[in-house]
Amino acid sequence: MRPGARQAAAIEVLAALATQHRPAAEILKDWMKSHRFAGSKDRAEIGDLVFGALRWKQSSAWRMGADAPRAWVWGALRWGFGWSAEAIAQSCQDDPHAPAPPSDAEYAALAGDNIAGAPAYVAGDYPEWLEGSFTRAFGDARAQEGAALAAPAPLDLRANTLKTTREKLIAALGESPKLKEPPAPTPFAPEGVRIPWAQGRTFPWATEQSFLKGWFEVQDEGSQLAALLCEVKPGMQVADVCAGGGGKTLALSAAMQNKGQIFAHDIDGRRLAPLKERADRAGAHNVQIRAPMRTKDALGDLIGRMDVVLVDAPCTGAGTWRRSPDSKWRLKPNALAKRLEEQRAALALAAPLVKPGGRLVYVTCSVLPEENEDQAAAFAASYADFTPVGLNADFPAHPRAIGLQMSPLLTACDGFYAAAFMRKS
Repeated sequence: MRPGARQAAAIEVLAALATQHRPAAEILKDWMKSHRFAGSKDRAEIGDLVFGALRWKQSSAWRMGADAPRAWVWGALRWGFGWSAEAIAQSCQDDPHAPAPPSDAEYAALAGDNIAGAPAYVAGDYPEWLEGSFTRAFGDARAQEGAALAAPAPLDLRANTLKTTREKLIAALGESPKLKEPPAPTPFAPEGVRIPWAQGRTFPWATEQSFLKGWFEVQDEGSQLAALLCEVKPGMQVADVCAGGGGKTLALSAAMQNKGQIFAHDIDGRRLAPLKERADRAGAHNVQIRAPMRTKDALGDLIGRMDVVLVDAPCTGAGTWRRSPDSKWRLKPNALAKRLEEQRAALALAAPLVKPGGRLVYVTCSVLPEENEDQAAAFAASYADFTPVGLNADFPAHPRAIGLQMSPLLTACDGFYAAAFMRKS
């Protein structure tokens, strides 16, 4: 397929997204199934265009003076991927499968840039109804923070220290014919490895021998840093009460050097399904999976026994928009309200498990104050036997009254929040 045809395909997918109200990845997959003539390079570049259009949809609409898929795709090409106005116009010439060439007004918009006059939520490409939340979180830097949340994310890996070292993993991946150059260490997480977006977006990591041998897990550096802030030690008793697929569970297991026990639980037992296989591959032998039970309390025997309890709380995912840009436009106030209820329930489940002198660590992958410092303050006010404690962070983050906030702009990772509380003796 020629570039113009790929643009037309992306416009078609985005038009379907506007009417079907399904995740973009699903609609894109359906398009690929019905257009099997598209090769692997075509599929990758159409995907980049679709998700690029969603990343910068609002700012592209402002710049182009039109809120439509055609404007979103060309805006992504021009201001996201660095094409010139002339290159975009030429890509639509002499190709019957391309969109109609830009009109005079569209070409003028592509050749100029009026973003300086846009509101912060437009320049930052976040939903207008979250303007108050972003103002609370980032103040005058909210447009820049939003723009960083819209940019493509690298592929971050965590070297599994139960089986290898970061240096050995980098050397092994450096020999992969699927990468043009060896990956680099992450700037802050001591076991992190970073593959730039341009390579990471199509890197088939699950087929690498180093992955099959359990040498690494895919995990954003922010998630790795959040796990480090738990400060677990070998021999501890630890509970991860919102474990999901177990990414942080495995990071904690490695930090504990397979000594002590870590109990992985989730109220949705289906989310725990991948953990057994992942733990076996990683060689994490101190993980105990505690799935929910119908008539018994799966965590009842852990009450008052845990040195550390991690609450990796369900949230809106507003810190991970780099990886799922369509989710920010699908997020609605009622979904935020539901997440807040779930977070309070998760904290209520976790608190009794902490032993006197133990720690509860609350984490979200969000940048919204309602899910972060507001919840931390409400917990501190409601649970008199817990007191907030500082976090030993040796990386840049936004300080909060309780806890700290990572962000792509400041920390170069996803937007994670973390706060810690100690149970009084």
